[in-house]
Amino acid sequence: MSNDLASMVIGMLGSGELNQLSSQLGADSASTQKAVSAAVPLLLSALGKNASSPQGAEALLGALSRDHDGSILDNVGAMLGSGALGKDGAAILGHVLGGKQGTVAAGLGKTTGLTADTSGQLLAMLAPLVMGSLGKTQRQSGLDAAGLASMLGGQREQAKAGLGGLSSLLDMDGDGDITDDVVSLGSKLLGGLFGRK
Repeated sequence: MSNDLASMVIGMLGSGELNQLSSQLGADSASTQKAVSAAVPLLLSALGKNASSPQGAEALLGALSRDHDGSILDNVGAMLGSGALGKDGAAILGHVLGGKQGTVAAGLGKTTGLTADTSGQLLAMLAPLVMGSLGKTQRQSGLDAAGLASMLGGQREQAKAGLGGLSSLLDMDGDGDITDDVVSLGSKLLGGLFGRK
């Protein structure tokens, strides 16, 4: 599956939506755009890591089926304006990034010029859009858990390429894979947290 989900999500954020994001974050639009371009592939890479085990893929498929049908994408501007994204996104980040949330936000901030707090807010606002895009793609393509894992595996490779220098900066233990630094989330935690809203 060659769909580039990162491009799909970033493409939904036109100048109006980016201005809204910048305003809510208290950041300039150039910094916000740079941070968005890094944060989206980062989130997809983390989700790919989580779905790399059969249990993780099943848990993610269940979460998409229950809560992320893609309808959030129908009016991104309104969702940004409502403030609902940040609240939903904070819960999603807890599932996806686990205890590494602060580290990831700090790393993202360091490479994009935002503060760690601002980066954390941005990740929380983007997480529901990433999950919505993933849910929409999963439905349109009729993917089962194995198909979802396979697609996200491809997304991880694209994400790694898209992250460029950020990839090495977030590779805390120097093993070349940012996702084990970004994500300390085993299947048990993923299943437990995705198993409830």
